[in-house]
Amino acid sequence: MRFWFKLWKDARLKKEFTVERNEDDTRTHKVKHALEDAIHEFDLSAPIWLDKNIRDFKRASRCRFTQDNFIEPLEYDHLEMIVLEEDM
Repeated sequence: MRFWFKLWKDARLKKEFTVERNEDDTRTHKVKHALEDAIHEFDLSAPIWLDKNIRDFKRASRCRFTQDNFIEPLEYDHLEMIVLEEDM
């Protein structure tokens, strides 16, 4: 699976990161590990998955994490996660 993570501030893309997870694992674990890679790359705390995030991700393979998802202050408006390519 390939993922694209984007940090937005004032409707402008500030940072982006693409990661590929090819290990033989479940989709959920690949998502979790890719998100861990991105938050490490961006030096962010781990976001909390809210029901809205889960619904959006299941429906469209993308979601946004806003300040509501973070315990620590977020310098950006949101972190966006998009699945670019699914495993076949």
